[in-house]
Amino acid sequence: MRLVLWLLIVLGLIVPLSLAASSPLLAWRDPVYILAGFAGVVAFALMLVQPMLAAGLLPGVALVTGCRMHRWVGGVIILGVLIHVGGLWVTSPPDVVDALLLVSPAPFSNWGVLAFAALVGAGVLAVYRRRFRLAVWRVGHSALVTVAVLGTVLHAWKVDGTMEIVSKAGLCLAVILALGVAMVRLKAWRAIWRQSLG
Repeated sequence: MRLVLWLLIVLGLIVPLSLAASSPLLAWRDPVYILAGFAGVVAFALMLVQPMLAAGLLPGVALVTGCRMHRWVGGVIILGVLIHVGGLWVTSPPDVVDALLLVSPAPFSNWGVLAFAALVGAGVLAVYRRRFRLAVWRVGHSALVTVAVLGTVLHAWKVDGTMEIVSKAGLCLAVILALGVAMVRLKAWRAIWRQSLG
């Protein structure tokens, strides 16, 4: 069972990335644009393992080790998104400005900006974790991560880009499933419910 789960995880990471890298839409594209797009795909793919690391769901990986890796992978995801946004800024500043001002005509832009803001917020909370009570921190971090994941899924799904449609659909579903299972395992929403009741 462990081997099967690892195989599914590896396929979930490798297949979308390899198909995106071999997309014919990359022909004649500027290298900075290609880097920006691929950085976004890598960050999205890493969202599959990120909640599993936090919840100790990866077979053979101890929870303490998983939590340590969770922090590093979170940093890589944020770096990937920054490269994604920065590269798009270099290739087309007006489009990025429109997206950040939420006036872009592209249907995927608003979801991307929402995911970006939530991801940065989750990262800031992670850095300043010790300044909050654990229950409060878990509520804030879980809520922001959920918004970041759902926003990223909607952003990626609506982009008609280098990601192949079937593998993209599979990754979207897998990322949402991984987040949901991790939230249940960590009882994150029970903490949120308690906080909402005061």
